[in-house]
Amino acid sequence: MNVGIKIALYIILISGACFFGYKGYESYTKLMGNTPETKVSPPIEEPVVEKTGASLATQGYSQVMGYGGGFFIVLLCLAFLLSHDVTNYLGNRVLTSIYNDEGEGLNDTQYEIAEQVWADGNHLEAIRLMREYLSANPREQHVAIRIAEIYEKDLQNNLAAALEYEDILKQKLQPERWGWSAIHLCNLYFRLNQPEKALELLRRIDTEYGDTPAAEKARKRLALYESEANQELADQPAADEEPQS
Repeated sequence: MNVGIKIALYIILISGACFFGYKGYESYTKLMGNTPETKVSPPIEEPVVEKTGASLATQGYSQVMGYGGGFFIVLLCLAFLLSHDVTNYLGNRVLTSIYNDEGEGLNDTQYEIAEQVWADGNHLEAIRLMREYLSANPREQHVAIRIAEIYEKDLQNNLAAALEYEDILKQKLQPERWGWSAIHLCNLYFRLNQPEKALELLRRIDTEYGDTPAAEKARKRLALYESEANQELADQPAADEEPQS
C-alpha cells in the first residue's frame, strides 16, 4: 500500500475513533442526566409523562448504541491496519537477520579468505570460494550479489553478471534489496542490447514493488525511454513524404 494512502487511513480512523468516542460519551452523559424523576402528578397526566420519558430514554439509548457501534468498528479497522504494519515490520526484521542482506557482522573465515583472494587479484578463484561459501550458506544472498559485482566490474563480463542477478531475483529478498538488484539487472540488459527484457523488468518493479525507491527509479526510466522512443518516431519522415531533390 502506498505510504501516503496508509497515512491518510490512519488519520481518518483515528479521527473517526475520537469522534465516535466523544459523541458516545456525550450521549451517555446526557442520557444519565435526563433520567426522569418521580413526581407527584394528577392521575390524568401520568400516562403522558411516562410516554414522553420512555420516548426520550429510547432515543438516548439508540444514540449511545449507534456511537458505540461506530467506535467499535473504527477501532477494529485501526487494530487490523496496525497489526498488518507491525507484522510486516517484524517480518522484515526477521528477513534481515536471516538473509543478512547487508552482510553486517559477518566474520566467517571462509568468506574472509575469499575476499582476500579477490584483493590479491585472483578474481576467478575468489568467485569459486564464494560459490562454495554460498552453497553452504544459501541465505546469505549478499555473497551472490558480490559474485555478480566481480563479474561486472573486475572481469568486465556483463552477461555472466546478468545471469547471476537473474538467479538472485529468484530468491526471497527484502523488497528494497530485490528492487535495487532488479534495477542493476535492467542496466545490464541495456548494455547487452536487450531492451525488451529491461523494459519488462522495469514494469515488473513498478507493478510488484511500487512502494520502494527502486520502483520510483523504474518509473522515471520508463518515462525517459518512452519519451526517447516518441522523439525518434517523430523524427522519422512520413511514409508518403516525397524525398527532397
